Order: sequence, then C-alpha cells, then structure tokens
Amino acid sequence: MNQRRNLLMAIGATVSSTTFAQNTTSTPSASRGPLVWGSMDQITLDASYDQSVYAPNIKQVQSRYASNSEITRKRLGNPQRFSYGPTAIEAMDVYLCKKPKAPIQIFIHGGAWRAGLAKNFGFKAETFVNAGAHFVVPDFINVIESNGDLMPMIDQVRRSIAWVYKNAHTFNGDPNRIFLSSHSSGAHLAGVTLTTDWVKAGLPKSIIKGGVLCSGMYDLQPVRLSARSNYVKFTDEVENVLSSQRHLEYLNTPIIVAHGDLETPEFQRQSRDFVKAVKAVGKPVEYILGEGYNHFEMPETYANPYGILGKATLEQMNLA
Repeated sequence: MNQRRNLLMAIGATVSSTTFAQNTTSTPSASRGPLVWGSMDQITLDASYDQSVYAPNIKQVQSRYASNSEITRKRLGNPQRFSYGPTAIEAMDVYLCKKPKAPIQIFIHGGAWRAGLAKNFGFKAETFVNAGAHFVVPDFINVIESNGDLMPMIDQVRRSIAWVYKNAHTFNGDPNRIFLSSHSSGAHLAGVTLTTDWVKAGLPKSIIKGGVLCSGMYDLQPVRLSARSNYVKFTDEVENVLSSQRHLEYLNTPIIVAHGDLETPEFQRQSRDFVKAVKAVGKPVEYILGEGYNHFEMPETYANPYGILGKATLEQMNLA
C-alpha cells in the first residue's frame, strides 16, 4: 500500500501531460508552465482537480456504487420517493427504518457537479436503517443542465433539507434530529448548506445537528482557476457565496471533515485548510484521514457500520 501511495504522489507531483489523465502509466514531460496556484502550473492544477488522474479505478468503483445499491434495495425494499419541488428532478429517495420518530441522515452525492443520481447511492442506506435512522438521498439538477450555474444546485439542496424538516412527520422522522453527510462536489454543496443563514429562510439556525464532509471543496478560488471553469460559470459572486470557508459565522453544528491519503493534493489541502479555519473560529470539528483510500473508495466506507465514515457518522448521531 505504501508503494502504491508513493507512486501516486510521484505522479501528482510531475503530471504535465494532458494524455496522462487517460493513461496513468505515461511518462509526463518535465517542462512546466507559469505558476497558476501555489507551486502548480496550469496542467498540474487541472490534474489536481481531476480525480481520474489519481484514481485509475474510478469506473470500477462507481460501478460498485450502482450494483451495491441494487443489492441494498433487494434487502431493504425500494425507498419511498417524495417530491420537494415542482420539477421532475426535485425528488428524494427515503429508505425507512422501523423505529418511530427516528433520526434522519441526508446524503448529498457528488459527481463533479455534473453527474450523479440518488438511486446509485442507496448502498449506504443499510448502515443507517439498521442502526435506527431514516436515510435520505435527494436528486438535484447538475451544472450541465443549469448551463454552468451552480446556484440552482445549492438552492435545490437547501430546499430538499427544508422539506425534510417540515415534512418529517409524513415518514415518521424526527425533524429535530436531521444530520447531513456528503462526498466530493456533494461535500462542497453540503459545506455551503451548513454555512447557510437558515434564520433568514424562516428556519432554525441549527436545523442540521451534525455534518460529515468527505473529500470536498471549501474555497472556490483555486477551483475557478482550474479546468472546471470550462463547464462552470464562475464569477466573483459565485466564488464568494459558494465558498463555505468564508462564511463560518453561520456554522452552527459539529462537523467531521475527511479525505483519503490517495486523493489529489488539492482535495487533501482543501480539507486540511477548512479544518484549520473552523478550529480558528472556535467551532467543533473532527478531522479524519483515510489511509490507503482514494477519492472514490472513501464513500464506500459509509456502507459499513465499522468503516471509517460509517462508524464516525453513527457516533455523531449517537447511534454507534
């Protein structure tokens, strides 16, 4: 495992060929362009926000997400489907437990802001249902469908959580015990959600009782400089409003921030810097490093009550 980690670190430090993202065994060029962010030139920065460069097994793992979700539904039964808004995508899968007035775990999925469906993240449900919690996965628009605008995504995520709070009684859930978990671009959206001024929306400022942010982005400045700007319409306003690290005055719940040690350098740095920023303002945060895990393998640990994220999330909910 150490040999694998060292290899990937060496790859991340020297990647400077656009063909390398397609073939991790390629020998990158030693040439470097002007520095764009920190010690990184444009090609290196782009690679650091492209998980496929550091996770060559991306397709296999994502295939497991889908197949294990099907297996989970065969054991638990199909989730109930609730609409939280007027468009077809504004709906959520709710995997129900049998406990009356049970706590609720809401998972915000990733997909580089441009992919992902709730049905493919049901594989985590069994961890929470068996522990006595409802498990909710909302669908929401992606950035391609919104013509590069991230704002509709965060609007829908916020409204899905507000819907759960207002309608928890319809599926025997406890509106006063709502927790949030996430991964990747979903962790970015969850971070923004956790730093939302909920009082302005007429809801309790502590509507969410705990959050788990896995492998996310919490300041969009370097992301804006990367190749992700090819499909996201970044502006100064978007960068500021959707950078949760800049709005920690609205963070009103304990959080867990996690990432794998085989992830890209920027995703690791984003998590570490966010933890430092939260600690600096005196708010509760726990940092978890998944040793031997890449970006796509980390969320699979939600699916095991003894896994890195499964155990930590259940403990946060007092269900361990």
